Amino acid sequence: MGEATGVFFYVFCGLASLASFTINQESPLGTPFFGNLLQVGLAFAVGIAFAIITCASVSGGHFNPAITICLALWQGFPWKKVPHYIFSQIFGGFMAALMITGMWWPEISALRAQNMAEHGTAVFNGGAASILVTIPNPNQTNQGFLFFQEFFVDSLIGIVVWTCLDPANPFLQPVAVPWTIGLAYGVMAWGFGANSISTNLARDIGPRIVATIFFGREAFAVDNGYAWISILVNIPATIFATGYYEFLMRDSIVNISKGHAEHEEGDEGLVRHLSYAGTLPLEDMEDAEKVGQEHQEGIGRRLTWAR
Repeated sequence: MGEATGVFFYVFCGLASLASFTINQESPLGTPFFGNLLQVGLAFAVGIAFAIITCASVSGGHFNPAITICLALWQGFPWKKVPHYIFSQIFGGFMAALMITGMWWPEISALRAQNMAEHGTAVFNGGAASILVTIPNPNQTNQGFLFFQEFFVDSLIGIVVWTCLDPANPFLQPVAVPWTIGLAYGVMAWGFGANSISTNLARDIGPRIVATIFFGREAFAVDNGYAWISILVNIPATIFATGYYEFLMRDSIVNISKGHAEHEEGDEGLVRHLSYAGTLPLEDMEDAEKVGQEHQEGIGRRLTWAR
């Protein structure tokens, strides 16, 4: 339930903002706030932060099938739990989309009727169905371009998430993690939201099922089957990003703390190695060793907390 509730929070906030953005494009309330992507990016970012704050202590705070798979692949999360987590995440997205559709139904129904009269369909970018699902712009006909765009956006988010989960990262306190991850999503929404991105299988496939219920099978078939990019690319992209971090960026302090990497001359040799001159006066050496010992104790406490 923690995963389903967390995804519900994230998707509910984001889709509510998309509904107001899409339906109020003409700004009937007299304010341009409803006509820009700033509110959409902020809604998704804050929704993700809310999801982590409220539900991460219950389920671990994956909220994305790709993250669940990567935690099983790199961090020892039990594979037998992966299907249950993914189902819960998709279910949370489905319920959020269903709730938004019900709450905005008079406006969505009116917009759908207008879309049908003008375009013969409501499944296009800017149409009623685009409140729930990602649909490419009319000029985005190259699926290779859409694939790589989604791949690199999801990879950037994946590296940020994995950095936040690294217990040896000295630049991030636990209290900042929800907002950092949310901001990563928000920045990508601001940069590519007008250019068709999904970023999360659960955020896409659950609402896409709801869109199919209310707008027909075209929700999956639109733009020569773009849905497969929106739904699936997040997984290989996140595996690539987390693998990149694991093999090339993971802080070597973890290995040092476990005793896998030690200077051949011990602590004194390490102090000399880190000094600019190559050697230190005896009194400075003693001070440096004392600081180094305190630093190692602090790392030990941080790693113990992370476990």
